[in-house]
Amino acid sequence: MAHTKSSLAPPQAQRWPVDIVKHGDVRRDDYFWLRERENPEVLAYLAAENAYTAAAMAHTEALQETLYQEILGRIRQTDVSAPLPEGDYVYYERTQAGQDYPILCRRHAAVDAAEEILLDVNVLAAGHAFCDLGEWRVSPDQRLLAYTLDIDGSETFLVRVKNLATGDLLPDQMGNAYYGLEWAADSLHLFYTTLGDAHRPDSVWHHRLGKDTATDVRVFHEPDMRFFTGVHKTSSGDYLLITLDSNTTSEIWFVRAAAPLEPAQVIEPRSAGHEYSVDARGEWFYIRSNWNAPNFRVLAAPAAAPGKAQWQEVAAHDPQMLIERLHTFTGHLVLFGRRQGLPALRVLELAGDDQPAVIGRHDVLFPEAVYTCSLVRNALFTTPVVYLTYSSLKTPNTVYAYDMQQHTFTILKQEEVIGYNPDEYVVERHWATAADGIRIPISLAFRKGLALTGDNPTFLYGYGAYGSSVEPRFLAQRISLLDRGFVVAMAHVRGGSELGRSWYEQGKLLHKRNSFTDFIACAEQLIAASYTNPSRLAIGGRSAGGLLMGAVVNLRPDLFAAVFAGVPFVDVINTMLDASIPLTAMEYEEWGDPEEPEQYTYMRAYSPYDNLAVTNYPLLLTTAGLHDPRVQYWEPAKYVARLRALQQEQPGLHNRVLLRTNMSVGHGGPTGRYEYLRETAFEYAFFLDAIG
Repeated sequence: MAHTKSSLAPPQAQRWPVDIVKHGDVRRDDYFWLRERENPEVLAYLAAENAYTAAAMAHTEALQETLYQEILGRIRQTDVSAPLPEGDYVYYERTQAGQDYPILCRRHAAVDAAEEILLDVNVLAAGHAFCDLGEWRVSPDQRLLAYTLDIDGSETFLVRVKNLATGDLLPDQMGNAYYGLEWAADSLHLFYTTLGDAHRPDSVWHHRLGKDTATDVRVFHEPDMRFFTGVHKTSSGDYLLITLDSNTTSEIWFVRAAAPLEPAQVIEPRSAGHEYSVDARGEWFYIRSNWNAPNFRVLAAPAAAPGKAQWQEVAAHDPQMLIERLHTFTGHLVLFGRRQGLPALRVLELAGDDQPAVIGRHDVLFPEAVYTCSLVRNALFTTPVVYLTYSSLKTPNTVYAYDMQQHTFTILKQEEVIGYNPDEYVVERHWATAADGIRIPISLAFRKGLALTGDNPTFLYGYGAYGSSVEPRFLAQRISLLDRGFVVAMAHVRGGSELGRSWYEQGKLLHKRNSFTDFIACAEQLIAASYTNPSRLAIGGRSAGGLLMGAVVNLRPDLFAAVFAGVPFVDVINTMLDASIPLTAMEYEEWGDPEEPEQYTYMRAYSPYDNLAVTNYPLLLTTAGLHDPRVQYWEPAKYVARLRALQQEQPGLHNRVLLRTNMSVGHGGPTGRYEYLRETAFEYAFFLDAIG
């Protein structure tokens, strides 16, 4: 690093060349061996990189501690989340000062009811460096709690069941599980998913409490490597849905929750490119589908004959609004999506006879020009109230109960940020123009009174993949940047869904380069508008956003001063050529299949690892998780090793890249809230040290 006070020489990974030939193209990979997870030399190299990073950042330790105490000081450490109803109870989480994890609680909806502690995650985490409570489901009779737990970051879960009356764990436990956990109506049968080859959830099972798990029945098995299985219950609780999804195609089967032993029935067989999701109301399925509707529309079909031939339209395709999710209530259908780059909530009032007849509709309006909102846990079906969370880059997270009949909001809980006044900050929406003329939205925040000198430190974040939109949500830790004069910005590049389904389609496969040039256009717009300049501009992204970081610094290393690439997907070609790596086969529909010459050539041209050059790169901090199943630790490790070796070829280019591998976590980083805040302080110290 340019600002390092350390004289420690950076590690140099051994070069053991492997030539990889595909379509006549020969790529020499000197660091292919770093994927040998159990090799002591690999572990020694990762440890050496960690030691080097610690030494290179040692002069910022006082700054890190200052940042950590600032961030911690804004948090109400002992707090209670918004109580949300389910059955006869309201459910909430408590946090205690000094404890890393939440305590899951409930109390009867009756006045002055006593609190019941369902799970203290601090107890579950005892003795483990990592602990993730994946999912939890209370049984319909409200006596039992099923939950999943991951204690190493591999996203391989153990299913356990707890008797809420006695506090005892039942002997039933199912391993090798993934996301997806639901009860049948009898509170006796439990549906869950398991992992197959390449860490893919390929099976749905049901387990009868008290029976040996060896007798569990596999309800569904999906052999196609592109598809993930899942299981969830409709909002009405009447149906269990078995979902089969690739990146472009869906198929859904159903089982009546009251008849869990009956065979599953398909709603509509898969058809390439057809995506749909389902909820239910009475004897009708409500189907969100992209059939002749790029931004999706809503149709309905009787559960007795749910195939496409019976579908009737409930909400037509709207070219201005992408429908991302639907949720049914006894008298309403809520559509959640995107309009003009912002979240949109539309409420349809339904006829009272359980027929799919719409008798009214309205859009829910929000006060700020840039914001985010989403549905939260809506476990009640017979209610006119929908629960949602709202925030912006300056407005703390707020949980609302919205009355769909009265069109009124009630605040249930707003995050308390100690010493913070949102009126001291400004949030704006700007637009950059890409090379092809497309306008790219930018969300940004800064303190009031900021002078547009062109010299403000700025942090620009991006992602741009899987149709996942970058949300301009509130994070209290960002105040430490804003109060130091930073502009905090988000580039809503193609590859997300901010401006509809076509926004996603224009940033994937053979259009992926748009994500990179869009981000560069956003950076150039901030410079042109006199917010910042290249010597004061830091950028960051995680996972697929780390790919974005690697690609843009290869294209424009002169445009940025510092880069944070968290668990970055940077070794694109090698990963996509190896179907044994978790998730690879499913990714063909996102990035392309390198077995196809045209797709190989396109990916080869932007893969960050394969396009590193001998040039003056920005300061770089990259992170990895040893147990990460989504982006394997060796991708950032190889990237750093190769970049550092290239820098040795030109004087003055050394000491510019840092790798920090967490040896006990997975893709999402640390689960303990205090360790998470310390990591944030470390990243912020890197930016402040790099650009002042």
